Amino acid sequence: MVAGAGYLGRRVLERLPTEASIALGRQPSSAAGRSVIVDLDASDQTPLEVDPTYALLYTVPPPGSGDDDPRLEGLLRRLSSPPRRLVLISTTGVYGDRGGDSVSESDPLAPATDRARRRVAAEETARDYCNGTGAELVILRVPGIYGPERLGLDRLAEGGEVLRDEDSGPGNRIHVDDLVECCLAALSANREAGLYNVGDGDHRTSGAFSRAIAEIAGLPAPVSLSLEEARQAWSPMRLSFATESRRIDTTKMRAALKVEPRYADPLEGIRASLNTD
Repeated sequence: MVAGAGYLGRRVLERLPTEASIALGRQPSSAAGRSVIVDLDASDQTPLEVDPTYALLYTVPPPGSGDDDPRLEGLLRRLSSPPRRLVLISTTGVYGDRGGDSVSESDPLAPATDRARRRVAAEETARDYCNGTGAELVILRVPGIYGPERLGLDRLAEGGEVLRDEDSGPGNRIHVDDLVECCLAALSANREAGLYNVGDGDHRTSGAFSRAIAEIAGLPAPVSLSLEEARQAWSPMRLSFATESRRIDTTKMRAALKVEPRYADPLEGIRASLNTD
């Protein structure tokens, strides 16, 4: 069962057995065996019937304002019974800026932006719910997602800008197909519940990643800006994405979740994404 049949959720639904493929969202999903229409921004309190043998993957981001995640809170209140396991998609942004240092699941959180603080609140909501109901909890902390239709080709074609490498720190990302594998493993009763960082293990800068996309796609190389130039030209949100720096340790993903990224080399992931556009 998947809440949110967007870029990630739809791909997970396509991999689930039809009889177990249920999409929760505002619109019916052609990828699911069954769709349940749910508006997570509405005040509707109608109970949602849930088979307690099912696992629930929650992919919906928090709203863009406030300090919590009322969407997740509202959905959990409406469930007729707890699922066997709740899998929450969170973000590596909850660690904040670590100046390029390595970060594992045991490190303390230091969210530096409102969006990251909302993700921390969502994690706490999910943890409280599972502690109170006995449902198992898996939290996947996810970095930038790329894949087909998620390479920023239009921006690059129009003369995109990136932060120059000397003003950037290590980056983290994952191909959507590898993230789907992480989600399927997290939904399985044969994998340990708990907290997992996920990623491809490659830490090239965001600028280097964008330049690789441009080269492989046959587009002009993006313009490199200094940090001072970016501060003047970019929004605070974009600047925070470009300047927060950490190396996400994915040892546990490989050892306990048992996922080895197919696209550990992002150059292969970029080529595969272009071939399926």
